[in-house]
Amino acid sequence: MAEARNVLGTTLEVCCMSPMTGFYRDGVCKTGAGDYGMHVVCAQMTAEFLAYTKAQGNDLSTPAPVYSFPGLKPGDRWCLCASRWKEALDDGVAPPVVLEATHALAVEHVSLDELKQHAITIG
Repeated sequence: MAEARNVLGTTLEVCCMSPMTGFYRDGVCKTGAGDYGMHVVCAQMTAEFLAYTKAQGNDLSTPAPVYSFPGLKPGDRWCLCASRWKEALDDGVAPPVVLEATHALAVEHVSLDELKQHAITIG
């Protein structure tokens, strides 16, 4: 299997291990069969975005122990659906992204320039 690439064309980096993110819950924003939401954008949560996505019906801030989901808080990194990030961008509340940890397929939903305008570095 080919190595996953990020939007910069290099090896896809880890987004976050705590909380464990990714469609496959391996810390990486990889995608594959069954990932209909394309969880490929590594984003750093903000209070504004968490309130926005909750209002859209996707509550990421409330823990869901049945799914081993701790609930997210500002500063946490999470693999978001590319279409939700684009929706948040269009509504002026897009959270920052880590380009090195954002899968190359994200550009099917949002431009690289838009992602770069919201980029932060892994620290």
